[in-house]
Amino acid sequence: MRNSRRYNVAVVGATGNAGNNTLKILAERDFPVEKIFAVASEKSVGKSVSFKNQSLRVQSFSSVDFSKVDLAIFCAGSKFSQKHAKEVAEAGCTIIDKGSYFRLNPKVPLIVPEVNAKALSKGAPLGIIATPNCVAVPLAMSLKALSAIAPIKRAVVSTYQAVSGAGKAANDELYNQTKSVLASGEIFNDVFSKQIAFNVIPSIGNVYGSGISEEEDKISSEICKILKTDVKIAVTCVRVPVFIGHGMSVVCEFTKEVSDDMAYQAFDDFDGILTLDRRDENVVATPLDAQGEDAVFVSRVRRDCTSKKGLMFWAVADNLRKGAALNSVQIAELLIDIDPKLRSFKYKAK
Repeated sequence: MRNSRRYNVAVVGATGNAGNNTLKILAERDFPVEKIFAVASEKSVGKSVSFKNQSLRVQSFSSVDFSKVDLAIFCAGSKFSQKHAKEVAEAGCTIIDKGSYFRLNPKVPLIVPEVNAKALSKGAPLGIIATPNCVAVPLAMSLKALSAIAPIKRAVVSTYQAVSGAGKAANDELYNQTKSVLASGEIFNDVFSKQIAFNVIPSIGNVYGSGISEEEDKISSEICKILKTDVKIAVTCVRVPVFIGHGMSVVCEFTKEVSDDMAYQAFDDFDGILTLDRRDENVVATPLDAQGEDAVFVSRVRRDCTSKKGLMFWAVADNLRKGAALNSVQIAELLIDIDPKLRSFKYKAK
């Protein structure tokens, strides 16, 4: 049962996609807020964002006294977290960080509440809890569910990632390019390397000398940390002309023979996953089905015809909700349930 305390909460990056959705979900889930701070860059100061029935005036980071803030949810990107997280944590504020900078730090818990909430039992010595990549969250949930059948030896994942994963400017670019294509106008690329409207781009992030992209490396590394496994994961990330909703096609190889019925049962038994798969009616989950929803939707569960120990499935989730904001708020709920005073989740000086 949640305690009766109320908390001062700051959402840093409040005017972006993830920040806006974080404010929305904090309100939807009635998080026990005493006072809330909407924080963004200097250029956004003075703008307004909504929280419940309030209109919050956006403040600059430098204007906030974080010693008076209990929880800060960082949605401002990895460079911002790298530069400012330590000072905020040292002020006594617990940080839930959406950026990638701290995810693989061994002193920072990387949390998907449905998967590895127990990892919070040892607290957070740096005062920081990380939330994973927006594809790693639904993928971790799916693989954790299936691991109840048998250990997974290997997974091959192809992602189909919405443009909102790259921020509001990416949404605008898809919208403007789509209008330009239909009107035979000029196409401008500012966010993506190629035209995204009516196209797909089979690379996300910088590409290393090995040919693996930064996004692919993040997903595979984070999954291993979350699941505490050495399962081999091969990932190909593709940007698609969809505004919201990351999809993925997954092939799993187990240590023993499995069936699709076993997989359906494992998914149905797992909190936060919904199966939407009526083969006789060709009903499957799409990004539009997932948009605005909290669940990870799973479809097209089937045996891998090339391997008795193989299984294939499709999964999709709203990347701005479960992939980002919802996961962060669920972590916040976990923290105050585990330790209402947040003492075990505050920075501890060496």
